[in-house]
Amino acid sequence: MAAKRFFDDSDTDPNQPNYKRMRTTPSFASVIKEVVMVKFLDNVSSALEPMLRRVVNEEVESGLKRYSCRTITRSPSLRIKALEPSNLRLTFSKKLSAPIFTGSKIVAGDGHNLQILLVDTSGEGMVPTALPYPIKLEIVVLDGDFLSKQNDQTSWTHEEFNKSIVKERTGRRPLIAGELNFTMRDGVVSVGEIEFTDNSSWIRSGRFRLGAKLVQIGTSETTVRITEAITESFRVKDHRGELYKKHYPPALGDEVWRLEKIGKDGTFHKKLSSNGINTVQDFLKLATVDTPKLRTILGSGMSDKIWDATYKHANTCEKGSKLYMASGANYTLFLSPICQVVRAIVDGQICANRDLTGIQRGYIQNLVKEAYANWSSLEEVDGRVNEPALLTQGETVVDQYPNVLYQQPTMLRSYQLNATLPDASEQLVEYNNDWIVSSSYIWPPADNGGF
Repeated sequence: MAAKRFFDDSDTDPNQPNYKRMRTTPSFASVIKEVVMVKFLDNVSSALEPMLRRVVNEEVESGLKRYSCRTITRSPSLRIKALEPSNLRLTFSKKLSAPIFTGSKIVAGDGHNLQILLVDTSGEGMVPTALPYPIKLEIVVLDGDFLSKQNDQTSWTHEEFNKSIVKERTGRRPLIAGELNFTMRDGVVSVGEIEFTDNSSWIRSGRFRLGAKLVQIGTSETTVRITEAITESFRVKDHRGELYKKHYPPALGDEVWRLEKIGKDGTFHKKLSSNGINTVQDFLKLATVDTPKLRTILGSGMSDKIWDATYKHANTCEKGSKLYMASGANYTLFLSPICQVVRAIVDGQICANRDLTGIQRGYIQNLVKEAYANWSSLEEVDGRVNEPALLTQGETVVDQYPNVLYQQPTMLRSYQLNATLPDASEQLVEYNNDWIVSSSYIWPPADNGGF
């Protein structure tokens, strides 16, 4: 039987795999020491924390201040713009063309695109200026009442402007459509095609304004203040109304209802049409030849005030350079497109103002009425005749015929004509020793003694 081996601590090899270390149990003193140390560190941390926070905050604030001062020092222009109010403002160069209809391009009064300028108001008036960098602008719609209750209608705040912006009605398309955003360079920009999609009748004022405001400056945000641009207030009508709008000025071939105070299919329009007066030219011809007849056709509903407005509007039309020749056995008349006599030749002689008797005047007037009745048979003559109109409409100042200088008499003395003229309502007026026919016609005296 093998002898029993006893365990010998001295022979044990710690590198052997079966070797196991014996754990040492910590002493009570070391545990107490460790607890005291942890408690001490907690107390120190609690005491230092407020002080450390304060120091860190002070250092961060100090660093931010130093950075801000350095930035402002490097950019003095930005510092000035940020601290001082700007004198820069946007403005529309011209008024809008009126009236404005939905679906129609919004243009300036001269028919060209709207243009926006950047101006400086620091001196007298508004001086065009420019920035060294581009700025982005936006077109918006404003309430027509914006600034209407303010005494100073040239100054407002950014907040007041934005508060007055009008949006579309619920369920409708955007109120204004087209090229609403664009970039201004060198202090000027032309606005592209923009149009209203809705009328202005649904807001309390019944009117809109257009506004142009700054969206962004250059490539970074700054605190520069550029005052917005606004237009005058205006109404926007449905495009159906465009079919009935008046023309300024009218054309000779325009339908007669294009004249002021004559509505399409209205009472005046129907009365004129039933008497063969369908165009502006027809209206002016009868006004020249027989004003009382035209007034009778229109009836008592057309007062003197309405008549003046209608005739004045009609007479702004471009007469052109055509002449119409009426001739007979012993006479030749040259008439303007509205039946004014430009030259009269009777029995081979050019009629001179001073040499005409009342009977001769009445004779020429009858020839004019005959030419008017046979207007379609008159011969058209191209070119201009540098003579004043011999017989024109009424005692109203009429437009000059091309290349004609006409001065209205400043002092007139009227005399009743006994029985020398066919129309008893006519009068003779003495002016510079010449006799001219007034009432239905005006006979301007010619300096050269002829027509």
